[in-house]
Amino acid sequence: MTRLWDQGVPLDERVLRFTAGEDHLLDARLVPYDVRGSIAHAEMLCRQKLLSDADCDAICHGLRQLGESFADGDWHIELADEDVHTALESRLTAAIGAAGERLHLGRSRNDQVLAALRLYLMDAADDVADRTNKLCRSLDALAERQGNVVLPGYTHMQQAMPSSVRLWSLGFREAFEDDIAGLRGTHRRASRNPLGSAAGYGTPGLALDREATTATLGFGETQSPVTAVQLSRGKAECTLLFELTLLVQDLGRLASDLLLFYTEEFGYVELMREVTTGSSVMPQKRNPDALELVRAASATAQACLDEGLMITLKLPSGYHRDLQRLKPPLFRSIDLACDCVDMMSLIISGVTFVPDRIRLSEGLDAAEQAYRLVTSEGIPFREAYRRIAERYRRPTAP
Repeated sequence: MTRLWDQGVPLDERVLRFTAGEDHLLDARLVPYDVRGSIAHAEMLCRQKLLSDADCDAICHGLRQLGESFADGDWHIELADEDVHTALESRLTAAIGAAGERLHLGRSRNDQVLAALRLYLMDAADDVADRTNKLCRSLDALAERQGNVVLPGYTHMQQAMPSSVRLWSLGFREAFEDDIAGLRGTHRRASRNPLGSAAGYGTPGLALDREATTATLGFGETQSPVTAVQLSRGKAECTLLFELTLLVQDLGRLASDLLLFYTEEFGYVELMREVTTGSSVMPQKRNPDALELVRAASATAQACLDEGLMITLKLPSGYHRDLQRLKPPLFRSIDLACDCVDMMSLIISGVTFVPDRIRLSEGLDAAEQAYRLVTSEGIPFREAYRRIAERYRRPTAP
């Protein structure tokens, strides 16, 4: 295997395994984005007269074919490839000859991977947002079919004021709408085109058109100056990790409520049998394992955010291989959020509140009684508060 940086010196196999890490596995999701970025780069080189029309056509056609064959499972990224970039370029050159070796003019793996990663991040954020929209629709449907069921509202884990399934459902719906807005907002940092910054200091002597690749790839702006690109590494990633953490925390709170409501002591809800599991020893039990795993997921999401922030902490300017380690926590958090959102959508779509089992404590409307005294008698709220409190004062134990 000839690598992009190969200089004729054999690499120790142990160094290859250590430096490649998980990239040959993780980069599978970046293949279509690296194909897009490489085609945009080739077309720009051609317009700048740095690549012939024939070579550009061969490169673009070859890249499209490689993208399609990868999607069909005809090839995969191997450890010897190191990453998606070597995997594509080496196969492209094998397929079309010397024209493939002209593609890397005016770029580095540094701006190449970042372009692919940012394109992926924007799609990933939108995908999680779309999945969360489906959960919002499930909550809307629950509010529609059982919204009038009265629930106790809790403060300090004590029944406090009247609520309802509608208020409960729509409260969480608003939380998830906020998460969706946060996810969409991650585009601000991700939608900056790094192509043309190369290894971080531009391409002296080459007349590249950075605005052309920005327009072709749909980035919002061209990141400038070129030295800003590597300084920004980790910001778009951690912005998304932060929003994913907030989303997974909201999912955990929703799961926590349902776990409480599903206990035998509460019995407020019934879950579809197909979303619960059985016990290996107790034949009567159905366990809400999926909800417990969603509740626990916020720890993983938080850890991924912390890992991302710590990797870039106090790095000096320029590119550093440390940044490669951003991929595992980033991809792990994205996948975790997708799984948890989908699971909660499924569970909410079949949850049923059981009115007969919902016990409302005496005095749940005490605050409302105080408000009525204020409006009917014109007394200060604190006076009304004391009168109503007296009605519910518990006798002192002897």
